[in-house]
Amino acid sequence: MRSPENLLPVSFYSRSDVTLVSRELLGKRLCTLIDGHFTSGIIIETEAYCGRGDKACHANNGKRTPRTEVMFGKPGHAYIYLCYGIHHLFNVVTNREGLADAVLVRAVLPESGVERMQQRRGGTTFKNLTSGPGKFTQALGITTHFNKTSLFTKPVWIEDTPLMISPSDIARSKRIGIDYAEEDAHRPWRYTIDPASLKEEEEEEE
Repeated sequence: MRSPENLLPVSFYSRSDVTLVSRELLGKRLCTLIDGHFTSGIIIETEAYCGRGDKACHANNGKRTPRTEVMFGKPGHAYIYLCYGIHHLFNVVTNREGLADAVLVRAVLPESGVERMQQRRGGTTFKNLTSGPGKFTQALGITTHFNKTSLFTKPVWIEDTPLMISPSDIARSKRIGIDYAEEDAHRPWRYTIDPASLKEEEEEEE
């Protein structure tokens, strides 16, 4: 049975710049092992949220609620919440305890377990299988049941990959669906890469 490999270390998540972590999650592999089925996808779209001075963040300026409490916890844990009572949205807690930064993963490129993903999505085509934050969580079997779980072990974890992401390949834009955030809605904290630009690092010749 597939087990976690090449896990991202806690030092990756504990950095103070949530936008940097958001960009560097692009090209990483998000994996699940649920009900005996392994599925994975390469992260291709993220959004950054800061717990201080960002009206788009659920935990802005110390807003602690039963839902946001996990955001104030240890980096490298999952913050998963329901959107519109339907979509399970997957976030990664970053920075350090008490600061409530997080990265929302918005899309992945399907990799392993595509047939299982399609079954979970009701036979959806490959193109639309994991192209949105609610779509990919359904495909990978991620629900609020896994809220607050560690991303360093099964059933949900994130691995490093040999994929090389050039800064010039990363598109920046405004985050989606946060008009309530007023001026903060205009921050270009959404990061996207074209799957066609993904390529593995070349090994150095001896």
